Amino acid sequence: MRPEDQERILTELESRVSLAKVRATEAGGPKLSEILEDSHYFERKRLKEDRGSPTREADVKFWDQVQQDLRRASERDQKLLARKVIRHYAEEIAGNFDERVYQVVTRALPPGLGLLLNAASPLRLVKRLPQMPNLDESVVIQGEVEQLHRLHEKGTVILVPTHVSNLDSIIVGYALFRMGLPPFIYGAGLNLFTNPLISFFMHNLGAYTVDRKKTDPLYKDVLKEYATLTLEFGYDNIFFPGGTRSRSGAIEQHLKLGLMGTGLAAYINNLQRGAAQPKVFIVPATLSFELVLEAETLIDDFLKEVGKARYIIDDDEFTRPKRVFDFMSQLVSMDSKIHVTVSRGYDVFGNPVDDEGNSLDPCGRVVDTSRYVLDKGKPVHDAARDAEYTREVGERVGEAFLRDNVVTSTHVVAHAIMNLLRERNPRMSVLRILRTGGTEDDLELRSVYRETDRLLGELRALEQRGRIRLGTSLRASAEDVVSDALAHYALYHTRPAAQRRGDRVVPRDRNLVLYYQNRLEGYGLSSRPCLSPNHRALADLRG
Repeated sequence: MRPEDQERILTELESRVSLAKVRATEAGGPKLSEILEDSHYFERKRLKEDRGSPTREADVKFWDQVQQDLRRASERDQKLLARKVIRHYAEEIAGNFDERVYQVVTRALPPGLGLLLNAASPLRLVKRLPQMPNLDESVVIQGEVEQLHRLHEKGTVILVPTHVSNLDSIIVGYALFRMGLPPFIYGAGLNLFTNPLISFFMHNLGAYTVDRKKTDPLYKDVLKEYATLTLEFGYDNIFFPGGTRSRSGAIEQHLKLGLMGTGLAAYINNLQRGAAQPKVFIVPATLSFELVLEAETLIDDFLKEVGKARYIIDDDEFTRPKRVFDFMSQLVSMDSKIHVTVSRGYDVFGNPVDDEGNSLDPCGRVVDTSRYVLDKGKPVHDAARDAEYTREVGERVGEAFLRDNVVTSTHVVAHAIMNLLRERNPRMSVLRILRTGGTEDDLELRSVYRETDRLLGELRALEQRGRIRLGTSLRASAEDVVSDALAHYALYHTRPAAQRRGDRVVPRDRNLVLYYQNRLEGYGLSSRPCLSPNHRALADLRG
């Protein structure tokens, strides 16, 4: 983001949020003193619990001063103090894009990461010398790339990817670079900024901070307004609507709509000020990994009170450089692919759009969406109406995630294994099978082949109807698919999800089996689902 735009955005944000709070007070809402007291309470509570925060000392000092000033503040002083708190939050959130840093990193990123990815295969490096390896063979970009380019030219784009791993922002950023698009700005969890070097590059490549430990409603208002203003200033954004990485491994279906709703707010604001290109487009993108770096930590967190034990994971595989190196290099040693599938775009009301950015009704006719937000001939915000429109957008995004999900051997074989374990233990819940393994601790290889073949038949039928995408590894026979999956399971994790012993298949880490099989939840397969419809809990919690 250009420095001059950053300052304009912060100034406008401070003005908008403070004015909104004053107007809410005048309309009978909470007083400014109450809002500030709540902010002080939520922040002091956070700081008491988060003693490892790098800004803790400065934050404690700031909030002590807010409390002291509030005790003797007049009505006018309260307004000034509110602006001070809003500015404090805004400056903490704001990114700091630097074009010079971006140019350096994008030149170094492809060969640098390519070298990292190929480090596990010295023979491959020798064969290619003097040419340096790159990411092109490992990251597959497909789908509606051309439409994404056109929508970028016709308005402002919100790219909404699935969230699988902390590697996602790197992969998406690289994919955008390879597609020839300018950098998008995005919100990244504060935990990703703990490494000074990574923090420097993330800030200067367009990331702004999102502190999910902050529960102050005023902070959330500032965050949403910051995102809204960046869209109004024409900066394409990346939002992860799942909120955090999918703990269960399943495609996200319970989406957080707060930031996605900023697209509609920005569109209305653009109409009100007569912007030349007022449209904002929502473009889903599905990320598909054959193996996931943090799978062990994520599924364990999901199973601890079904994901409610922790909301922020501060220490996982992503925080350990050697684990990241091992994971990436092992993937390439198996010629594994990371798929980035771009879906067709929608407007902020959930209507599909054509390549020219025109909104289409169910019959394919062009519609004027500005009429959706008019009141007495003028565009206005309406909280209830706008929330319903955003909910519809969320549904379309969830459908696109399922439709453009690329499934691979690791997902299909894990699903086959879980089906067989449940079939052999019909009276046991999924949780009990995970804990005990059931009555048998291994499976006949032939039965795994048969179940895999049956699943492949169902999935190929779904693919023909355009409801899913199958990776190239699934074009082979069931025997080859099982062999490919078992080879991948043996690559990286502390214990493989499953391994072959003679003519038997042994589920070594049943939690990982559940994690990888969950990628096939939500497709109405004939096997019983393991997860609830919103993918946030186990379908059967007995036992």
